[in-house]
Amino acid sequence: MKIQRFGGSAAFVLAGALALSACGGQEAESGSGATGADGAAALSGAISSDGSSTVGPLTESAAELFMGENGGVQITVGTSGTGGGFKKFCEGQTQLSNASRPIKDEEKAACAANGIDFQELVVANDAMTVVVNKENTFAKCLTVQELNTMWAPEATGKIMKWNQVNPAFPADNLKLYGPGTDSGTFDYFTDEINGEEGASRTDYEPSEDDNIIVQGVSGDKNALGYFGFTFFEENADKLNAVEIDNGEGCVAPSSETARDGSYAPLSRPLFIYVDKKAFAENAALKSFVNFFIENDTAIAEAAQYIPLSDEQKKTAQDELAALG
Repeated sequence: MKIQRFGGSAAFVLAGALALSACGGQEAESGSGATGADGAAALSGAISSDGSSTVGPLTESAAELFMGENGGVQITVGTSGTGGGFKKFCEGQTQLSNASRPIKDEEKAACAANGIDFQELVVANDAMTVVVNKENTFAKCLTVQELNTMWAPEATGKIMKWNQVNPAFPADNLKLYGPGTDSGTFDYFTDEINGEEGASRTDYEPSEDDNIIVQGVSGDKNALGYFGFTFFEENADKLNAVEIDNGEGCVAPSSETARDGSYAPLSRPLFIYVDKKAFAENAALKSFVNFFIENDTAIAEAAQYIPLSDEQKKTAQDELAALG
């Protein structure tokens, strides 16, 4: 579990934000007593989660604060990718799965075959960000068609230089970095840009670790990659974010453009999936998930994610209430 990723200052800001929220009369405790002082002191147990490397750090941030208030609870967060996380979740190895895309039909079938019933919860929003090297002065805005030209399956071994994407670009070698095929970010990007989930050129540098993509793009002036918005914000001193033109002009990724939908087509919700049986039987899991949703805004903002809208948060609260 890579809690250190956010550092002490983020944890301090997060704790302060939640303290202010509690002083303001937050009603998080009313549903399950999960975050009340008496209930918190009695909590113990283990929670195992895995999945998206995009969502994982947000869950880590929530877990860090929760465990700070509940010393008897141990939460582990793996980042094997959305697909890898669902595989473990549907085999009953984890109680919570982090996902940067909705669960697929075949994954639902795998869960059903093992008697795993689940609840999907939206926990944040994302503006999937295309990034280039700081020395790149020409790719400030790319159209969806230009992204398709460089990332489509037929580009494999053929689209190797920037000027093949746009004649106005220099005739420099194009180096691409991106998530691996187990990543929900890969699934979402290929679906939106190439028109089919999983359809991508194969001659790029894949990694399930977004930090590797950061290193690759920041180290090569001709490189381009993509990952979640939070990773860009953390590395804005090393990379430039590319604006996207979906036919309505160039739009930069941001919290505002993700939530209002103008950053198209790469805005998306981020999810956690909860094992319903474990939620009912594991008081620590129930308490943590309720804590996560009730304090979503403070957690997301402190961890540099895009928090839920009021409507999204109300939906998540209603879904949890229905679980009992």
